[in-house]
Amino acid sequence: MDTPSNTKKEISLNTKDILSIILFLVAFLIAWQIVFSLEIWPRVSLPSPTMVADSFVDLVSENTLMEGIAITLWRLFIGFVISVVIGGCVGLVMVRFRQFGKTMSSFALGLQSFPSIAWVPFAILLIGFNDFGILFVIVMNSVFSVMNSTYGAIRNIPPIYLHAARNMGAGGFLLFRHVMVPASAPSLIMGLRQTWSFAWHALIGAEMLITTGVGLGYILAIGREFSNMSQIIATMIVIFAVGLIFDRFVFSKVEEKVREKWGLSS
Repeated sequence: MDTPSNTKKEISLNTKDILSIILFLVAFLIAWQIVFSLEIWPRVSLPSPTMVADSFVDLVSENTLMEGIAITLWRLFIGFVISVVIGGCVGLVMVRFRQFGKTMSSFALGLQSFPSIAWVPFAILLIGFNDFGILFVIVMNSVFSVMNSTYGAIRNIPPIYLHAARNMGAGGFLLFRHVMVPASAPSLIMGLRQTWSFAWHALIGAEMLITTGVGLGYILAIGREFSNMSQIIATMIVIFAVGLIFDRFVFSKVEEKVREKWGLSS
């Protein structure tokens, strides 16, 4: 149970984090404005913070940005779920059949390092310029991470845990549910975090090249076509913010809760 002193300490740490972020952003904006004023690069290539803010307001007022965020996150959710389901099932099969696991692990590791952009021409020719082509790129770039994460997390469970559970009569699903899942949970959460990162990177690249008329990647592509650097930077800031929010307030929190539940937090 948290004591009042621990709660005050946590609030103090959060306040310091927020102040550090604010100070960093202020310093960054000042440096950006100085570089813009010196005209080191043409204003078309490097707009000012105010110009980027105006472009952001235009995107919001036209409802382009909100629609793009919604469609992009929906694609991300679908692709991520498909990757987790397929990768998790194959990963469990890899654990069950040792020789298949060794072979598939090396195969998946090679494909995991495959650049996401390389799947785009394959998706266009195989599926076409549509949402299914984008989902294909997301899945192919993230499913192998789930496979290896599941395989590695379960394989690295200390054998003494399994031996002790079997000696006490656990086996089959009970062994899996009450021993293997808890013991591998922290590694699995870290694997899902990495998988989400792969899926996010692949999605934006796919949306830029497989143009469907919507999505954050499509907004970037439009900015590139019309040499609108303000729109490009505004969209990049949104992409960064969405990624930061998910990582900091979703996956980090889940990982902390799992580690706390199983007594792994310091």
